[in-house]
Amino acid sequence: MTNTNVELDRIIIPIRWGDMDAYGHLNNTLYFRFFEESRVKWLEQSGYSVRGEGESPVLIQSSATFLKEINYPAKVIATTETEAIGRTSFTLYHRILSEDLETLHCEGSAKLVWVNRDTGKSQPLPPALRSLLENG
Repeated sequence: MTNTNVELDRIIIPIRWGDMDAYGHLNNTLYFRFFEESRVKWLEQSGYSVRGEGESPVLIQSSATFLKEINYPAKVIATTETEAIGRTSFTLYHRILSEDLETLHCEGSAKLVWVNRDTGKSQPLPPALRSLLENG
């Protein structure tokens, strides 16, 4: 497995009042949603379908470490970077940062396997995708 740190995507996300939990800070489930938004945006803009047809990535593992709470009102930056590249899978590193990039609120990872949706079996990563993961 190849390890690398290439930034693939960065998006600004406004925090809404309804995103808060009973403790008055961003609900933990939304960090995973923000990771997903950045990841899916990058995949689709790179020309890869996430709609489950043909060959596409399947999320098999996701984790997060919550470091500092986020309160309303705020805007955050969600980033996606390449963490590791295997033969049929890749791992992305995600961060949620304050809008000024001074505070790291959360970091996590997502491991995806490239799957032929007709057979349900893993497939080698397409060469063009591998190149994007390696070079951005």
